[in-house]
Amino acid sequence: MHWLLRFPAPISFLIVSTVTVAVILGALYCLRLRFPAEVLKENQDVAAIIFNAFGLLYAVIVAFVVFVTWTGYDEARKNLELEASEAIDIFRNAEAFPPPLNQQVRTALLGYVQSVVDDELNRLATENITLATGGKVREITRLFNRMDPQQVANRELYAESLKRLNDLAQYRRLRIFSGNNSVPPAIWLVLLIGGAITAGYTFLFGTRNALAHYAMTAGLTLTVTLILFLIYILDHPFTGANRITALPLHEAIAVMERDAAEAPH
Repeated sequence: MHWLLRFPAPISFLIVSTVTVAVILGALYCLRLRFPAEVLKENQDVAAIIFNAFGLLYAVIVAFVVFVTWTGYDEARKNLELEASEAIDIFRNAEAFPPPLNQQVRTALLGYVQSVVDDELNRLATENITLATGGKVREITRLFNRMDPQQVANRELYAESLKRLNDLAQYRRLRIFSGNNSVPPAIWLVLLIGGAITAGYTFLFGTRNALAHYAMTAGLTLTVTLILFLIYILDHPFTGANRITALPLHEAIAVMERDAAEAPH
């Protein structure tokens, strides 16, 4: 279903909901041809009681999964913003480092942020990235390791920059981890089976007005489908048209380039 994530949310929602509603209504149409409304109404009272209990249980599960995936999506966005913010702070602090390391650190930081935009985010979209691919981070770390703190006029600034570098590496790791699917297959199995049962349960309610029966079934199926696909989108925060924007990184690049242009030569 990854291909559905390539479309904007309204189009992908429309495709998924159209397919599922068409399948359910087709099944309901075949059922009503075989069993008249009078037959379906025989078990309606008992079915209604069971449906209420099942619907409540399923709603709790779905609400919990939506909360977890939305929290993960929001955390991934915040980690990306913090990663960009830390890069800017280190870039500005590097001005106080002795030459030529100050320029080397700045160049490496700008290259790192650019590589995240051009490479790492694209790898995250295909889930084809690991912590071992962080060559730019290691390059910056080596520059700090080669630096003699005694040569830095402001040692507190050096220590703060080193701490921010560690934070930058941590936010990168968290960003990569958040790109992995957070909803296990077992939970997806429960959600999909529960959704199918929820929609199929409406078949047990007989109404003389067939159009009303179709409308109620379609409405419930549409709601369940939209929620499940929303979970799928939130479970892939860096994939498709609805992925987390790289705007914080682009802004970080603009700030770095501006500061580099204004720096005295």
